[in-house]
Amino acid sequence: MVLQLLVADDPDAVAGGDDGVIRISATADRAKSANARRDARVSLHVTAEDFWSYVVVEGDADVTPTAAAPDDATVDELVALYRSLQGEHPDWDEYRAAMVGDRRLVIRIHPTHAYGMA
Repeated sequence: MVLQLLVADDPDAVAGGDDGVIRISATADRAKSANARRDARVSLHVTAEDFWSYVVVEGDADVTPTAAAPDDATVDELVALYRSLQGEHPDWDEYRAAMVGDRRLVIRIHPTHAYGMA
């Protein structure tokens, strides 16, 4: 079995929710977005700052549509992801417009297996 490897370029853009789903903010033109759309079997690799500690989460991914309007469901999910990681943004209208301009989306990983080293 071959899994698509998603590397957390920015760990501040990755969050696990109360629902057990891991969410990643990504741009539509990234390879990770295309790969997750093509094959839902993914692995997420996150390395600690010391480069020795890491975790790999394997699971099935689904990808939201690309943000198309400041009030669409994808942007609402990106706002919720931002809030879970950073708290309140100083200008939500600016943030929402940036998500559309950047062509952002959310990759959701439903974990099935995890391993790593602390």
